[in-house]
Amino acid sequence: MKIAFIYDAVYPWVKGGAEKRVYELAKRLVEDGNEVHWYCIGWWWSENNKKDILLDGIHLHGVSKPINLYSDNRRSIKEALLFAFKLFTPIMKEKFDIIDCQGFPFFSCFPVKIHSILGKSKIIITLHEVWGNYWYEYLGKLGIFGKIIEKIIVRLTENIITVSYKTQKDLQKIKKNYRSIVIPNGIDFNHIQTINPSKQISDIIFAGRLIKEKNVDLLIKSIPIIKQKIPNIQCIIIGDGPERSKLQNLSKNLKIQENIKFIGFTENYDDLIGYMKSSHVFVLPSIREGFGIVVIEANACGLPVVVVNHKMNAAVDLIQDGVNGFKAQALPEDIADKIIQSIDNKKKTEQKCIDRSHEYDWNKIVDKLEKVYNNVL
Repeated sequence: MKIAFIYDAVYPWVKGGAEKRVYELAKRLVEDGNEVHWYCIGWWWSENNKKDILLDGIHLHGVSKPINLYSDNRRSIKEALLFAFKLFTPIMKEKFDIIDCQGFPFFSCFPVKIHSILGKSKIIITLHEVWGNYWYEYLGKLGIFGKIIEKIIVRLTENIITVSYKTQKDLQKIKKNYRSIVIPNGIDFNHIQTINPSKQISDIIFAGRLIKEKNVDLLIKSIPIIKQKIPNIQCIIIGDGPERSKLQNLSKNLKIQENIKFIGFTENYDDLIGYMKSSHVFVLPSIREGFGIVVIEANACGLPVVVVNHKMNAAVDLIQDGVNGFKAQALPEDIADKIIQSIDNKKKTEQKCIDRSHEYDWNKIVDKLEKVYNNVL
């Protein structure tokens, strides 16, 4: 098959769940003998002057120079519009069997639809989240426009993939009686098993972009409570973002600087896994996750995961209380309690966590995806 993925952000230049998903799936599709293209922003342009490069067999097509993905801590509307505009001409020059367009940022779905109408491809839209009324929280009154566009793009095709059952349910709220195909995100299970633990030992670990929705302040506020039982508790926070300085100041105000270490982003994926393997519990205090690959990665390292029980958090579906982690309320006291339980039961749950993560191996996920592509064709 000749396949094209459409998504502005690209791993490893941008490290997020959606980027990682497209990269891992595309790489394996190439290994299975498919011709795979990825239309995106040219994040590598500062490294060389080539618009098109080859990455692990994937043909990357940079449609524009690097653009800031975020504006005022939100995904940039200007960037989304510019990417869609720049995308139009290059994709019209080619024919594909399948175009798998990531649903966000919405506007890129429209040139892909035109491509399909002209008979140049079959279109699939992959939804990582469906926001619905959350648009009002994200944009205020302007959220009505996000909500309208979201309703439009899910009607551009009958071929929709959702990455979680939560997103599938959310889709049915705006497109009644419609059943998408759920193909979850995954991990490279065998590779994770080969990575050695880091020399940097910790009790608690968080990894992710330091933005408001991740609620890392809840984790920090839980540390003084945990200290009452475990005085020398050590927490590592991996990642960077606009909230970093606020979080560092919060730790100073709570006088727990000696208990928390801010590391920033790790350039090497193996280093991140090494940090996980040297810890006891992973905490994801986010209230909004489209999936939560990091939950599966932590489980594969033998770590139980504490997640926040919230209606916008699809990561909750990945956790079975007491088996591979705990679901906590968005309160420092409850998060602290679940962290302590996780640490106390680490040895009992370690193998259960690893076993549950195995079903999300990328090789199993890509087999499901290829079946969907063939059915659409």
